[in-house]
Amino acid sequence: MRNIFLLLSLAFFLNSTAQTNTFDALLKKHVNTKGNVNYKGFKQDETQLKAYLNELANTKPQKSWSASKAKAFWANAYNAYTIKLILDNYPLKSIMNIKKNGKNAWEIPFAKVGGKTYTLNQIEHEILRKKYSDPKIHVAVNCASVSCPKLPNYAFTEKNYESKTTLLMKRFINDSSRNKISENNVLLSKIFEWFKGDFTKEGDLINFLNQYSDVNINQKAKIGYLKYDWSLNGK
Repeated sequence: MRNIFLLLSLAFFLNSTAQTNTFDALLKKHVNTKGNVNYKGFKQDETQLKAYLNELANTKPQKSWSASKAKAFWANAYNAYTIKLILDNYPLKSIMNIKKNGKNAWEIPFAKVGGKTYTLNQIEHEILRKKYSDPKIHVAVNCASVSCPKLPNYAFTEKNYESKTTLLMKRFINDSSRNKISENNVLLSKIFEWFKGDFTKEGDLINFLNQYSDVNINQKAKIGYLKYDWSLNGK
């Protein structure tokens, strides 16, 4: 019996890893280093994307998973289903244009994971943000828009989640098209305003920014926020 359990566990692990590798390959193929997505190309490989989504639909997250594994799994799910939603409505100029039965893109229940159906909001806010005190979640999930942190051209894994999201946060904060930082004045992405509480659990916003900023920001620097560009992050 023990051997059967071990074989089943190994088979599950190998299949899950293979499917994550499938999503990783799709991202490497259709997302460039600037975070721009070739949705037309993704459309041509939609069968492979559906195979990954089918695996998500049949994979029940386990309590025994490490935090890094769970965050990687759910961030990948969020990003993959966001891409699927764009493809289902492509071509379009913005994810904001997607409406169904009076619900916006984040309120539509369509993301199937482990036999349950979720909205994108539920994955982000009720699972990732609620269960894990990790502000780097905001650079892990992608809202398919120009002002979002760049969609990485790789999938997250248990092993790479922490290092990759740390790098993504550093790149996001120092990206002058998304945040404009000087010693005495900072103009930030609206993400830092909308989710300020996530970034200030262990100090104020300046303290958080200085963990990643190439510029040492003065504690009394003036803070403002930039207009958010919801245009599609397509090539």
